[in-house]
Amino acid sequence: MAVAQTFSTRTVEDVRRYWNARPCNIRHSPKPVGTRAYFDEVEARKYFVEPHIPALAEFDRWAGKKVLEIGCGIGTDTIRFARAGAQVTAVDLSDASLAVAKERAAVYELDDRITFHQADVERLSEVVPVEAYDLVYSFGVIHHTPHPQDAVREIRKYMGPQSVLKMMVYHRHSWKVLWILMKFGKGAFWKLDELIARHSEAQTGCPVTYSYSRRTVRDLLQGFTVQRAFVDHIFAYRIPEYKRHEYRKVWYLRLLPDPAFRRLERSLGWHLCVEARPAGPGRIGSFPAPA
Repeated sequence: MAVAQTFSTRTVEDVRRYWNARPCNIRHSPKPVGTRAYFDEVEARKYFVEPHIPALAEFDRWAGKKVLEIGCGIGTDTIRFARAGAQVTAVDLSDASLAVAKERAAVYELDDRITFHQADVERLSEVVPVEAYDLVYSFGVIHHTPHPQDAVREIRKYMGPQSVLKMMVYHRHSWKVLWILMKFGKGAFWKLDELIARHSEAQTGCPVTYSYSRRTVRDLLQGFTVQRAFVDHIFAYRIPEYKRHEYRKVWYLRLLPDPAFRRLERSLGWHLCVEARPAGPGRIGSFPAPA
């Protein structure tokens, strides 16, 4: 990866502290955190703003199957998998996020379908017993760990010949990256990696954020065969109104007809979504040496 050295001095503890300070999507509802009304609203808002998530995850496909979710956050997708009938092992680095996710599982009475672990994906097998899962799912997580190639090697240990990996990482050739470069970097492309990290999330100052092209994500996924890769999602809404839970698009995107906007999302979207399967013999615990 061209940016491999950029974040090499950042630590997993830096990342944990960042997400503990404000778990992802924690402000998606103004209702009291931990109530069913809160969780219902968080879920509705998440899939309204990011409607491509169910299309990637295919929640119903995993009924009766074993799902390992890397980076469950406050548990929105976790609950959807469990509600659909999957047996879910949910992992997150942030203990603050896990506390909310566990509350969520209790509220929906899905505790018996979900096992939670606090773990660093780069050292996953030190915490989570190694066994084959039908699906390993990670949405918006791998790009936030200092050494994503180590995370991929760990993930590979949990996959058998028929296992599927579905993940989202940030798309380098995206509308958002261009917006960050122009708004915050004033065109200083040589600072792009740090600019993306600082402004990739709702709270500024994320310690680690890698971004990938369709080519470099294949470089990351050594030991896998990528079967599908697509981009989606341009956040179109004005921030002041969005914080009030109102949805008003920025003026220049309001000018686009819906079909034109969807074409733009599919070419310059911020989310690079990938589905892959293990290459080679697929023996649990094995991972080919890098070429």
